[in-house]
Amino acid sequence: MQEKQYTVALSIAGSDSGGGAGIQADIKTMSALGVFATTAITAVTAQNTCGVRLVQAMPPEVVRAQIEAVLEDMSVRAIKIGMLFSTPIIEAVAAALKPYAAEIPIVLDPVMIAQSGDPLIREEAIEAMKALLFPLTTLITPNLPEFAALLGEAFDEEQPSHSMEAWLQWGAKAVLIKGGHSHDTSRVIDYLLLTEQQQVQRFESPRIATTNTHGTGCTLSSAIAAFLAYGYDTIEAVRRAKEYLTQALKQGAERRLGKGAGPVHHFHAFWENINLKKVGSDF
Repeated sequence: MQEKQYTVALSIAGSDSGGGAGIQADIKTMSALGVFATTAITAVTAQNTCGVRLVQAMPPEVVRAQIEAVLEDMSVRAIKIGMLFSTPIIEAVAAALKPYAAEIPIVLDPVMIAQSGDPLIREEAIEAMKALLFPLTTLITPNLPEFAALLGEAFDEEQPSHSMEAWLQWGAKAVLIKGGHSHDTSRVIDYLLLTEQQQVQRFESPRIATTNTHGTGCTLSSAIAAFLAYGYDTIEAVRRAKEYLTQALKQGAERRLGKGAGPVHHFHAFWENINLKKVGSDF
């Protein structure tokens, strides 16, 4: 009998003790989409739905060792990068990924500020991220505040192609500008800039009325990585990931966790159909 193979992805990100964002959100998202999630933890945070209390970075050599251990042994089909925190960690990640960047798609979510407003990267590390990681990535996924911080100007929805030149200078192949922070109360519009093709793709979805939005950026970027791992191109991977996130937001709006911003419902396609009387009956 022929052995079945897992579709494997790697998440390089920080740990969220509240389970709604970071490495925990990445594992849940990839698992919900049928992808085997491997991890390299860059930092440990003490946080909940109300905010971040503490950030403890991992030693850079430990971060690099985790990445190399996974890549040397498993057939990783896509990589997602989240919270990086410091320049030494960015240098370690770049060194570990450089030999693989040409063959494995890499999605970089430039996590800079938590939803609560707490900083998740040191200011001096931002330039290192641009210089060392942007050229290695298949797709970068900034939200509107992150876009403004990286580019030094607000995103112009009237002329979305205006920003391509700057991203090209940093070596970015594609950039997804997430519109969740816009003032439009009825819809969310994301723009995918395919820099080398000088092309803009527009994705529109209904805005879900919910405060349970913790981890949306992590969830979207890891979903994109999951679909890239299946072999979809960037445009189709983004489209499918957005559909997944929209449903996770919609189903998560009906639930309550904690006193602040709760998470999206990563397993919305499964939990509603669980028969607790049958769980474990096959073991």
